[in-house]
Amino acid sequence: MPPLSRTTVKTIPPSAKRNNKPYTVRDVTASSIPVSGDSPYSVGKKTVALTNLNKVYWPEEGYTKGDMIRYYESISKFILPYLKNRPLSLKRNPNGINEEGFYHKDAGENAPSWMKVENIYSDSSHKIIHYLVCNDLPSLIYIANLGCIEMNPWNSRVGKLDNPDYLVIDLDPSDDNSFDQVIEAANVVHDIFKKNDTDTYCKTSGASGLHIYIPMGAKYTYDQVKEFGHIIAMMVVEQLPSFTTIERPLNKRKGRMYIDFLQNRQGQTLASAYSIRPKVGATVSTPLEWKEVKKGLHPSQFTIKNALRRFEKKGDLFEGVLKKGIDLNKFLKTLG
Repeated sequence: MPPLSRTTVKTIPPSAKRNNKPYTVRDVTASSIPVSGDSPYSVGKKTVALTNLNKVYWPEEGYTKGDMIRYYESISKFILPYLKNRPLSLKRNPNGINEEGFYHKDAGENAPSWMKVENIYSDSSHKIIHYLVCNDLPSLIYIANLGCIEMNPWNSRVGKLDNPDYLVIDLDPSDDNSFDQVIEAANVVHDIFKKNDTDTYCKTSGASGLHIYIPMGAKYTYDQVKEFGHIIAMMVVEQLPSFTTIERPLNKRKGRMYIDFLQNRQGQTLASAYSIRPKVGATVSTPLEWKEVKKGLHPSQFTIKNALRRFEKKGDLFEGVLKKGIDLNKFLKTLG
């Protein structure tokens, strides 16, 4: 999409039955989200009117909208750092995963008065879009209650919207690719940076691929970061020409995995770390240790049923993404 220019920031004023097997997202601490029905949810002076909590969102598993919201409440300390001060593109699935859902960016005008809104002029639609910004737990619960199964933040933050905090390499396999090939490509990316003493951070997409993040520290423009991603993507294809490509059109990929560097454009979004995806199994986009990125790994392993226990055990494996970025000029010199 065409670049967007920032304007001023201001706040805008104001089923089916479950399966018989009990399901609890949070095993350690009881959730304050009720199991079913409609209910107010309050934190301090901020209140969200929760609705249709017993609506089934995942028919095969019987997981409900209430289960989804309880998950986000339980992992809020993990996900909020990756949403804070970032405009969100809302992907709404109000009737669950068996319907396609829709994107809703311009949601700020109907938000509660306490919720942060960022107004951004869109050159493509020739209007100001009122983006929601999720800075606290009530905001997270409000967005989830809209039927947003996944959370899709910008790569940049309010105040530095032209400067992304990280580079993303999105490994997007075709139906002809095995997940072992996705793992192989991820390790090629990792090796490129490891040889130059640069940390990289990998997470499952929660769907079919892997996402690799490289901290940039909001020091460079989107165009600079995108072109850097283009270089890295070409290096991956050079090493794995038989099953990877940087051709974006589906008819030109010819069954090869797309090494997507175009996610590094202003306004493009990916599911956040710790976000649920609207997929069978209620999978979660899960940060990984690099030693886990090996044969046997698959995104379907991580779901709302087991993710919290993993996160509490391992901590935030993604925290380095938001720290000091690389020296891009220095890194490019090492590539020759």
